[in-house]
Formats: sequence, structure tokens, C-alpha cells
Amino acid sequence: MLQSMTGYGVAHRDTTLYSANVEVKSLNSKTLDLTLRLPRFLQDKELEIRNLVAKSLVRGKVNLNFDFARVRATGAQGTIVNQAAVAAAYQELTELSARTGASLEQLTAIAKALPGSLRLPTESAVQPEQEDDTIIGWEELLPLVQEALDRVNEFRRTEGQALTTEILSYLDNIRIQLAEIERHDPSRVEQVRERLRTHLADLASSEQFNQNRFEQELIYYIEKLDIAEEKVRLVSHLHYFTETVYIPEPTGKKLAFISQEIGREINTIGSKANDSIVQHLVVGMKEELEKIKEQINNIL
Repeated sequence: MLQSMTGYGVAHRDTTLYSANVEVKSLNSKTLDLTLRLPRFLQDKELEIRNLVAKSLVRGKVNLNFDFARVRATGAQGTIVNQAAVAAAYQELTELSARTGASLEQLTAIAKALPGSLRLPTESAVQPEQEDDTIIGWEELLPLVQEALDRVNEFRRTEGQALTTEILSYLDNIRIQLAEIERHDPSRVEQVRERLRTHLADLASSEQFNQNRFEQELIYYIEKLDIAEEKVRLVSHLHYFTETVYIPEPTGKKLAFISQEIGREINTIGSKANDSIVQHLVVGMKEELEKIKEQINNIL
């Protein structure tokens, strides 16, 4: 079944440590045109992500946005106490109380009032991106990317089903018009014969009539107007196109080549038929073929 290159997928995860969101959008393109937006701590995973997208989506104009944010502790969630820092501060205040004779309450009030007298040890300062690197592993985030890609492919398959129905309806219209040409062809041939008989009568009465040359030109004329082979090839191409639609792997490029062959046979029938009714039917087939080509541009 056909797959569209248009797709959309999103995967989201919330934990006590972080919130992550992967959004993937895909449009039609002749090759894989991938744009990535990643958190800084995942920049070294860009090549791996590109390979994953290429394997999953094959081609298309793809945008992948990976949004990541750490969850910060708040009062509602509880307070994290740095026990080492509190113990060190208590020890210093106790020693200062013994030297000065002031109580711990008095020293604490003085310390709060003096700018810079209270500070946390520099070792306790942890950068958010350091936390990201050490706590959040790529193995934990990789399934989120794959989930978003799977949803894009699910979207593509759904769109592909609608495209399949639409394209096959256009193909059926070509078959119907080809059947009309087949039905009309005997009368077209009879009209050609009648014209030839008239010309033959005129030529036979002419003093310059050359029998051998006339027979050669007659054979050439009949072959030039015969569209039997083109009709057979066109039927074969239409059948091959239908078979290719149901191949499981991506077939967009292959269908584009087959549609070119279909167009070539339709054009030849139109140029050789030399009949107004056939010409009108050929125009109708060309119109349906153009609709098919427009949809093929969005097929994987």
C-alpha cells in the first residue's frame, strides 16, 4: 500500500526529573532533507539521530524538534537540605559564639544582616546541563524519538490509503476512456479505408499514376495509423502500475517512471489516430494522468 510523505508525530514524557517532547513533521521531497533542533547536551547524538530518521522515514522534508527541560524543586514539592553546608555553618557559629560570648540567635541575626556573610560552598553549585549529562541517559530518551517517528509513519500510512483510492480511481478513468477508443476503433479504421478508396479512384484515373509507389505509400500510411500495439502496451502499463501500488516497500519513484511510459503511449495513440473522437478521449486520459502525477509527487 502507498505511503504519503506528509506526516506528523509527537511523543511526550514527564518525570520527576525532566519534561521531554519530540515533534516530527514531514513533507514531500525528492530526497531526505532533515532539519534537527536538539538540546545542547544531545548535540553529540546528531549523527545517530540522523541515521535513525533516514532508516525510519526514508525521504521527505523532515523537521525534528527535541525540547527538554529539567523539573526544578519547589516549596510545594519539598525542600532539599544540604546537610554538609548546614553542619559546617553551625560549627562556625558555635565557635564564634564561644569566642565572643554572643548567643547563636544573635550571631545568626547579625549574619543575615551583613551582606556576603552567608554563602554556600562552591562545590554544591551544580550546573543544569551537568545534571542533564550525568542523570539523564541517552538510552532513556532514544525510545521517545523512535515513538515520534513511528507516529509519523502511522500518519503516512493513513494518508497513503486515501492517496491509493484516489490514484486508482484516476487509473480506472483512463481504462474507461481506452475502452471507448477500442470500441470506436473499427469505425475509425473503416473511415480510413473509405478515404483510401476515394483517393485510389482519383489516382487510378490520373495519367501519372504509379502503381508501385502507390502501394508503398499505402503500406506506410496504414502502419502509421495503426494503434493496436500502443493500446496493448498501454493496457500492460496500467496493469503494472496497479500491481506496483500494492508493493509493501516505497514505490513513489517507480510509479513516476511507469506514469511516464503511460503518457508516452497515450501521446502516440493521439498522434497516430487521426480521428477527432479519439483525440477527445486522449485529452481526457492525459487529464487523468496529470492528476496521478501530482499525487505521485507526495508518495514515498
